[in-house]
Amino acid sequence: MWGAPYSSGAKKMLLLGSGELGKEVIIEAQRFGVECIAVDRYANAPAMHVAHRSHCIDMQDADALKALIRLEQPDLIVPEIEAIATQALIELEEEGYNVVPTARAARLTMDREGIRRLAAEELNLPTADYRFADSLDELQAAVDELGTPCVIKPLMSSSGKGQSVCSQPEEAAACWEAALEGARGKTARVIVESFVPFDSEITLLTVRSVSGTVFCPPIGHIQKDGDYVESWQPHYMSTEELQEAQEIARAITDELGGYGIFGVELFLTPNGVVFSEVSPRPHDTGMVTMVSQELSEFALHARAILGLPVHDVKLIAPGASATLKAESSTTNFTIGGLEEALAIPGTQVRVFGKPETKVGRRMAVALSTAEEVETARQTAKQAVNKLKVEVYHV
Repeated sequence: MWGAPYSSGAKKMLLLGSGELGKEVIIEAQRFGVECIAVDRYANAPAMHVAHRSHCIDMQDADALKALIRLEQPDLIVPEIEAIATQALIELEEEGYNVVPTARAARLTMDREGIRRLAAEELNLPTADYRFADSLDELQAAVDELGTPCVIKPLMSSSGKGQSVCSQPEEAAACWEAALEGARGKTARVIVESFVPFDSEITLLTVRSVSGTVFCPPIGHIQKDGDYVESWQPHYMSTEELQEAQEIARAITDELGGYGIFGVELFLTPNGVVFSEVSPRPHDTGMVTMVSQELSEFALHARAILGLPVHDVKLIAPGASATLKAESSTTNFTIGGLEEALAIPGTQVRVFGKPETKVGRRMAVALSTAEEVETARQTAKQAVNKLKVEVYHV
């Protein structure tokens, strides 16, 4: 189908964003002999460790982005983060480049306004009530209208940055500042969402490929400050809930189109399933699939975007993940406790290899399997508590 890396017939994949999820995508793509190029804003990002070559650019600089892609001439452009000049991707797609899953999907899902309006106003999917604000005054008016508690988020961010819960109207100003500080990109626009009283929140990994659409077993997760700290698979859902969730996921991913894996985030409420967000790429909560599924979300994504068949997803064991996060910022650190964590039966560890810590930054993940989900969760948390970021002085 294609030649070896570095040959004239090579299949070339260019990854925009080179974090821990992109690293696993590259590993899986290389199993099929794909030539992989990793791109990020900083040197020595995790995916760069396993790519054939890498580049450091400002991916929000449209001219720099287009120049690099025209230089590399990739067969696949794979966005892995939100902070990308999506208009440039649209223009490149018009030139004939293949953007995964599509340039439109990348643009819509990297903008909370675009995806929320699509889901609620065009597809009529159940969502939280919402408003948008471009100033503190508009934010205050939205908070007064929706009531408290409500959730305030930048239109573009990742890992929960800039997201906060406004518990009373007097907190609006602090939430506005938090959103501006955590936003990616140059916009000062935010989304204000009514608080959804949910029983649990899940990720339904949805795979679109030449074989059609298939779903992974639902993944439950817990977030803190908008970022996930643990996940598990499968999350129990009634037959009716699962059917409703799959219908929502199919509707939004069919509209976005293209091939690949989509992380569809949903709330399970007493009144039904509510759509939250969708990412057209592997999802952080889906790292659990590296131990729980026959094919991880990364393997499924690689197959789908390369035009290879994807059939039913097989769960091999209940599994769980728990994340190790840094508590300070430094480049002088080591990851300790591996021996103790791996001494726990049924446990694996992935150290991401990030060159710098930041407060709250994910540095590693513990993965566990067991006969029951709750046992796997307990084991993963026990293992991650053995891991530690150790700062040293030079």
